[in-house]
Amino acid sequence: MIFADKLIELRKKNGWSQEKLAEELNVSRQTVSKWEGAQSVPDFNRVIQISELFGVTTDYLLKDSIENSENIEGKPVYEEITLDNSNENIHPVSMEEANSFLQARDNSSGKTALGVMMCILSPVILIATSGLQENNLIKISENQAAGLGLIILILMITGAVAIFIRQYLMLKPYEYLEHENIETAYGINGMVKERCEKYKPVYIRLLTIGISLCVCSPIPIFISLLFFGDSDLFSIFAVCILLIFVAFGVMMIVKCSIIWGSFSILLETDDYSRKNKRESKRNNNIASIYWGITTALYLGYSFITMRWGISWVIWPVAGILYGVLCAILRMLRKEI
Repeated sequence: MIFADKLIELRKKNGWSQEKLAEELNVSRQTVSKWEGAQSVPDFNRVIQISELFGVTTDYLLKDSIENSENIEGKPVYEEITLDNSNENIHPVSMEEANSFLQARDNSSGKTALGVMMCILSPVILIATSGLQENNLIKISENQAAGLGLIILILMITGAVAIFIRQYLMLKPYEYLEHENIETAYGINGMVKERCEKYKPVYIRLLTIGISLCVCSPIPIFISLLFFGDSDLFSIFAVCILLIFVAFGVMMIVKCSIIWGSFSILLETDDYSRKNKRESKRNNNIASIYWGITTALYLGYSFITMRWGISWVIWPVAGILYGVLCAILRMLRKEI
């Protein structure tokens, strides 16, 4: 149980309103509301005041693992607190900063996922118009069909890039959380873990649906081959449906992964552990070169061959190869 929940429980046990508690502590009702909403935490002197007011230990208030309140008779009100200053590169993070970061990542997740979906869907109109023109289902020339498709493709990619730039700038103030070692204020870990547990079912559901859509995306092509043989028209529409499946699947994966990642960033777990942060700093230059070359290959191959329905395969293959590359580099570093 985190501090916010304990404060609410103690206040209600005494039959007090937020206004009454604020009066007893000589603070505003808004301050109490922020404490109970896990948007901020009181300073240590105020924690001592709360412990004396409700007759509980500061250990009970400050340690999430302690679920039952204890009477303070015969016990010290607080223990000596020591701060670890051995690492000057550790950045402190307040409750306000943590809440602001989580809110910003949540707001950004949907927009970033939309941008990714737009990139994947961008060639759909080009493929569809070209197919319809080749089968004489629309009365326009081949150049007009290609021109219309390319215009829409470029507009969608431009829109997606604009979204990515805006979201990058919105999250830039929190960039240090991903790359530097952090020290979170009291209450943040408990608050983040609580949110993480609440979001976990949503994360699992979106991730499962997203991956399933990507795995099932080739099915329209198999159906086209099974029922319509070598028909170019149905093959073209099957490719369009494939891209739509992939677009929506990747959108769900990106959205839930951004939100889930924000919990890992504040808790310094998984990819954002201190060990992995050190490794990621070494890999930044390699990643920039690798993904720059991958993007150039994708655009070059797609524009030269106009096979947008197939060229997207470059990205999952590149992702797998990048993981292999990082693993090889880690092994080489260990040997050195």
